[in-house]
Amino acid sequence: MTRRVAAIDCGTNSIRLLVADVDPETGQLVDLDRRMTIVRLGQGVDRTGRLAPEALERTFAACRDYAAIIKEHGAERLRFVATSASRDASNRDDFVRGVVDILGVEPEVITGDQEAELSFTGATKELTGSDHLAKPYLVVDIGGGSTEFVVGDDQVRAARSVDIGCVRLTERHLVHDGKVSDPPTPDEITAMRADIEAALDLAEKTVPLREARTLVGLAGSVTTISAIAQNLPAYDTEAIHHSRVSHDRVREITDSLLHSTHAERATIPSMHPGRVDVIGAGALVLLSIMERIGAEEVVVSEHDILDGIAFQVAAG
Repeated sequence: MTRRVAAIDCGTNSIRLLVADVDPETGQLVDLDRRMTIVRLGQGVDRTGRLAPEALERTFAACRDYAAIIKEHGAERLRFVATSASRDASNRDDFVRGVVDILGVEPEVITGDQEAELSFTGATKELTGSDHLAKPYLVVDIGGGSTEFVVGDDQVRAARSVDIGCVRLTERHLVHDGKVSDPPTPDEITAMRADIEAALDLAEKTVPLREARTLVGLAGSVTTISAIAQNLPAYDTEAIHHSRVSHDRVREITDSLLHSTHAERATIPSMHPGRVDVIGAGALVLLSIMERIGAEEVVVSEHDILDGIAFQVAAG
């Protein structure tokens, strides 16, 4: 039976909404509204351990917009999932109260393992009938504060979340006196790379990354790299979804992003303004993963944790 549901995914960098008609029996999901707002909820969390007041207000403003959209479409159920930044913050009660006041539901601050499982479901439900994509899959969700690694066939076999994301790496290595290096120095890039490699070592302790036969990449850093690889005149979800980007092309794009200025990156037509300062770190995470597992290409998916949340809401 088809159900109209709403799913919200609130991460470190962005908050996203999906309103969809979902049939959990057939695995069919039809988008009614899918949108993303950059709110930088995780601004400064790595340094202060708290959610900044201005970051909370940006997030609440987006929630008010989303509440109106959910009401307009008449969704019967809503699930709000919060990930890395709100897991780490000492004042997360302020965040919870604000969301409840605006949307009437409590945000579920999920674990990294839960986040990984939802991402895997959302990313692979359509792929399971694809004969041309070899299993097992490695689904990699490169977020703002963390990156999730999930290996599985039709079900999750192993998952791990590690604290490397495009915002966290940028703030940790490229921000000095409130300013982002423009462009990063060779030493800063080397330090970021060392951080990423250490996180990959950690992930490999529990997730057999190198057993994967198909790499599936999720979230804004990966989809933006696909848009750049295709020279898209604007961000185009249909062109990006299930596109493939070769290892060589990812390396070229990463090198270009890490050696360009803010102004140069901002002129890329498919670049969201909120990603300009953090895309270099996100690209470096993807490249490092591809090199670690020997992946010749990445299959890019626009369907991710949001779709996984929607499937679970409809089934429940």
